Amino acid sequence: MKGKKIGDRRDGRRIRDVDGLHVIMMHLMPRRTEAEVYLQYTVDVTELLKYIERKNLDHPEYKTTVFHCIIAAVARTVKIRPLLNRFICGRHLYERDDITLSFVAKRKFADHSEESLMVLTAKDEMNLDYVSHKIVGDVKEMRARDKSAGIDGTVDLVAKLPHPIAKAFFGLLQWLSSHGKVPRVLTDGDTNHTSILLSNLGSIGCDCCYHHLNRYGTNSILITVGVIHKVPRVNENGEIEMRDVVNLGLTADERIADGFYFARSMKIADHILTHPELLEVPLKEEINYAC
Repeated sequence: MKGKKIGDRRDGRRIRDVDGLHVIMMHLMPRRTEAEVYLQYTVDVTELLKYIERKNLDHPEYKTTVFHCIIAAVARTVKIRPLLNRFICGRHLYERDDITLSFVAKRKFADHSEESLMVLTAKDEMNLDYVSHKIVGDVKEMRARDKSAGIDGTVDLVAKLPHPIAKAFFGLLQWLSSHGKVPRVLTDGDTNHTSILLSNLGSIGCDCCYHHLNRYGTNSILITVGVIHKVPRVNENGEIEMRDVVNLGLTADERIADGFYFARSMKIADHILTHPELLEVPLKEEINYAC
């Protein structure tokens, strides 16, 4: 990690060589909710499902899922495409020190079940096995532990504040957020302060959607994962066959990169998912991709 300079934040370093167009965009659209762009991408997961089936025969206690694969592929894509790991606060552009992925897990699959926030930091040794073991282990721990612990307990405590105090508290929190001064107790484990926030809608039988970004925090990209379904595709022999696909819905802050950068990044993620053996390579090692 490079040494910090004046103007850098605890969670990232300030990008100072910003082109004129993006400087203007930060002033014309100071909030990320004003700069949202939406992309949908359909990934063929036919071969990925076969790969997962074979893999789970050897690791029944840590079953790999399509969602695990998408998380690993997204982490690799951010590693290759560092502009995806940027955010804007206080009309300044920053790049994160770490690649962090977050999602929300239900304690039980029921209408009124409580949800918990989960954050995964991408390490150099991270690969698909690392992701599966980490997520399965953390979800089991989360469902077993007292909900009053960690970031979930902090959220519940703040939610009980009287309305006038809560209003003042969140006003102060917005100011602290724009200046990178939010206490760690409120940022560690918070999905609003991560590189990518993912939502696995397929786990509840829903297709992807375009979810809004939040004013609070530093999260610039949100990805929703739809339900796996079959569609007819023409194969290389000119024959129609049924293929398993999943739709990904992406909402991004257009001020951190242009549309071409986002589109090519999604193609890289698609390449990784359609060549699942690449998911076994640790993050610190380079992979071959042609997109």
